[in-house]
Amino acid sequence: MAIKKSELYSSLWASCDKLRGSMEPSQYKDYVLVLLFVKYVSDKYANDLNALIYIPEGGSFKDMQALKGQKDIGEKIDMAITALAKENDLENVIDVISFQDEEKLGKGKEMVDKLTDLITIFENPALDFSKNRAEGDDILGDAYEYLMRHFASESGKSKGEFYTPSEVSRVLAKVIGVKKNTTDKQTIHDPTCGSGSLLLKVAEESDNNATIYGQEKTVVTAALARMNMILHNNPEAEIKKGQSTLSNPLHLNELGGLKTFDFVVANPPFSSKNWTDGFDPANDLHSRFEEGKIPPDKNGDYAFLLHIIKTLKSTGKAACILPHGVLFRGNVEAAIRKSLIEKGRIKGIIGLPANLFYGTGIPACIIVIDMEYAEQTKDLSPEEKGIFMIDASKGFLKDGNKNRLREQDIHKIVDVFNKQIELPKFSRFVKIAEIADPKNDFNLNIPRYIDSQEIEDIQDIEGHLLGGIPDADIEALSEYWEVYPTLKNQLFSGSIRANYSQLNISKTAIKQSIFSHPEFVTFSTVMDALFDSWKVRSTAYLKALTIGIKPKQTINDISEDVLQSYTNRKLMDKYDVYQHLMNYWNETMQDDCYLIAVDGWKAEPYRILVKNKAGNDVDKGWECDLVPKSLVIDRYFMVEKTAIEQLSAKKESLASQQTELEEEHGGEDGFFADFDKINKANAQKRLKSIDTPMFRKDNTAEVAILKTYLKLIDDQAELSKKIKEAEIALDLKALNQYKSLTETDIKQLVVDDKWMATIERSVKTEMERISQRLTQRIKELAERYETPMPLQTTEVAELEAKVTAHLEKMGFVWK
Repeated sequence: MAIKKSELYSSLWASCDKLRGSMEPSQYKDYVLVLLFVKYVSDKYANDLNALIYIPEGGSFKDMQALKGQKDIGEKIDMAITALAKENDLENVIDVISFQDEEKLGKGKEMVDKLTDLITIFENPALDFSKNRAEGDDILGDAYEYLMRHFASESGKSKGEFYTPSEVSRVLAKVIGVKKNTTDKQTIHDPTCGSGSLLLKVAEESDNNATIYGQEKTVVTAALARMNMILHNNPEAEIKKGQSTLSNPLHLNELGGLKTFDFVVANPPFSSKNWTDGFDPANDLHSRFEEGKIPPDKNGDYAFLLHIIKTLKSTGKAACILPHGVLFRGNVEAAIRKSLIEKGRIKGIIGLPANLFYGTGIPACIIVIDMEYAEQTKDLSPEEKGIFMIDASKGFLKDGNKNRLREQDIHKIVDVFNKQIELPKFSRFVKIAEIADPKNDFNLNIPRYIDSQEIEDIQDIEGHLLGGIPDADIEALSEYWEVYPTLKNQLFSGSIRANYSQLNISKTAIKQSIFSHPEFVTFSTVMDALFDSWKVRSTAYLKALTIGIKPKQTINDISEDVLQSYTNRKLMDKYDVYQHLMNYWNETMQDDCYLIAVDGWKAEPYRILVKNKAGNDVDKGWECDLVPKSLVIDRYFMVEKTAIEQLSAKKESLASQQTELEEEHGGEDGFFADFDKINKANAQKRLKSIDTPMFRKDNTAEVAILKTYLKLIDDQAELSKKIKEAEIALDLKALNQYKSLTETDIKQLVVDDKWMATIERSVKTEMERISQRLTQRIKELAERYETPMPLQTTEVAELEAKVTAHLEKMGFVWK
C-alpha cells in the first residue's frame, strides 16, 4: 500500500511522543530526524551497489531493529550510525548526537524502552520507503519539513531559528527569477542556511537544475541541512559548517575572494548583536562595507544584506528576510539604505504579516536585490525608475500561536510581484523621485507609500438626527452595483434631503429582494457556468491520471486553470476560489493522488484494527482510503440508506416523546416524582405495584402514563435492533460491491462523487458569502438610521409617560 502523506506525518510525529518530557523539542528533533534519515537510506539504497549512499554491514536500520530490548541498544545504535557515516563521508553530519546520552534518554531500562519504542515506530509497514515514492515528489523530504516546522513551533523563542517557514521560503524562491528548463546549471547560495529548507525551495523552482551552496555556523543545524539535501535528492550540495558567514565566509573562489552566485536567499538572525565577533569590519578582507558605511555594532541586519550583495554575479539576484526596521532606521543605516537605493540595487520590498517566524514575533519584510535590473536602469531618471512595493501584512491564517501565509496569499504575492501589478491598498511601483523627496528622505517604510488601512465605517450624525441612509454608504457598495446596476434603484430611492436615501422595502424583505432580482440570478448562473466549465476540463484531466503521476504537478495544473477561469471576474476574487481548492487538496485530495501515483485506481477495503489495553487487536470494522464506504453506499445503496435514516428518525421521535414525559412527570407533582432515577426498571416496579384490581381504579392516569413510557422504551429498543440489522446488511452489501467495481466505476466515485462534489460545494459557499455580505450591510445601514433622534426622543417620552402612569396607580407619586 502507498504512503498517505497525512499518515506518514502522524506516524513520525508519534515517534516524538516517545521522547517528549525528557528533553526539549530543539534537542529531540535531532534523534527523530537522524533515525528518519537512516530508515530512508536503508530502504532506498540497500543492496544497490550503484547507489549514492552505500549501506555497510552493521550500519542499516535492519541492524538497529535487531537491537530492540538489548541493554546496550544506545551504544550499538551509535556504532551503526558511525559505520554509515564513515562509508559515506557523513561524519559530523549524522553522528553529531549520541543515542547513549543518559541525561537526555534516561538510564538503564528507561533508555532501553525509549529507544526500542522509537525503532518500533519506524518499523510501521507504511513507512517502507523502498516502494513508496511518487516520482518527482519529495514525500520524504516533505515529511522532514513537516517535522522541522513542528519542532520549531514547539521550541519557542530563539530555538526555532533553524527553520524558515516553508510558505515564506516559497515566496522567496518564486520572486527572484530562477529559470526553469535552462541548459545552464544555476548556482544558489544561502549564507545562513539553517536546516536548508530555503535553499531547497529555490532549487525546486529550477526543476533541480542548480548547484546548491550553504553555510551554517551551528554544527547540529548544519547536519540537519546536509541530511535534508540528501533526502531531497541533492546529495552534492555543499554545506559548510561551523563558522559565521560574516567573520569567516567559507565559499571562496580560486583567488581566495568571495565566490559569486546566480541567486542568493537568506533568513539571517534578526538584528544580531554580535555580528562583528571574529573580524574587524573596518578592515574587511572582502570589502563588503565600502565607503566607510559600516552597520551598527549591535545590529547586523545590513551587514548580512551587504554580504549578500557582494556575493552576487553581475546579473545575480537575491531575496533576504529582514526585520521592518531596516526600511526606516536612521543614522548609518539610513546612509547605507540611501546608497543602495541610488545604485538601483533594491528592485522590490514585500512587507509580511507579523508573527510568521519561530524565533520572533516582529513583522519582517523581503528585500529583493537584482544586479541585472540595476544595470539596466542605471541611466534612467528618478522619475522613470523605482522600487516595487507590496504590503502583504493583512493576508494570513492564524495557526496556534503563530501566523501562516495561506496558499492564496503566496500566489497573490508572487503574481503581483513578478507581473508588477499595481493593486489598491496592496501594491505600487514607487518612483525613486518620490522616495528621495525631502519629506521621505529615502525612508522605505511601506505605509508611507501604500495605505492599506480599511476604510472606517463612519457614523453619519445628520443621518442619526434626521433619518435617511447616507448616499456615501450606498455608493461604497459600488462593486455590487456594477454587477447589479438596477438593483440599487429597486432597493433605494431618494429622500426629501440631498445626499440621503431611504429603503424602499422592509428590512425582512432585503435578502429575498436581492436573491430574486434578475441581475443577481443572471450573475449566479454565469458563475455556475464558469465553475461547470472548469469542472468538465478538470474531471477529464483527473480521470486520465495513471500510476507514476506527479501529484504536485497535478494540483499545479488544475489550480492554475481555476485561477485563469476566475481572472477579471467581478465580485469573485480568484484567489479566494483558489484557496477553496487548495484547502481540499491539503485535507484529502493530496493523499488520494499519492495513492493513485503508486497503486493506480484501486479500491481495496481493509480492516481497522485497534489495540486494546491488553495489547490485543480489536476489529473496528473496515474502510477504504481512496473510495470511502459512504461513497459506495450513496451511489449504489441509497434505498437501503434511506430506510435506515427513516428508522433512525422514528427512533429519535420516540426518544423526544420519552424526554417530554420525563420532564412533565419528573417534578414534585409528577408520576415519576418518587423515583430515585427515571428509568425502565423503576417504571416497571411502580406499574407492578399499582396495576392490580385493588389499586388500578384509583391510579388510572398514572397507569396509562407508565404504560406509555414503557412502550416508548420498548419501541426504541426494537427500532435499535432493526437499525443494527439493517446497518450490518448494508455494510456487507457495500463491502461486496467493491469486488465488482471497475476502474471506470472507481474514477466516477472518486472524481465525480468525492472530489468534484466537495470542491463545488466549497466554491459555491464563496458566492453565498459575497451575497450575504451585501444583504447584511444593507440591513445594518437600514437599522442604523431607521429611528432618527427626534423620533427616539418622542418614543422615550411616550414610554416614560406610561411608566409614570403605572407607578401612580401603584401609589408612587413624586414631584
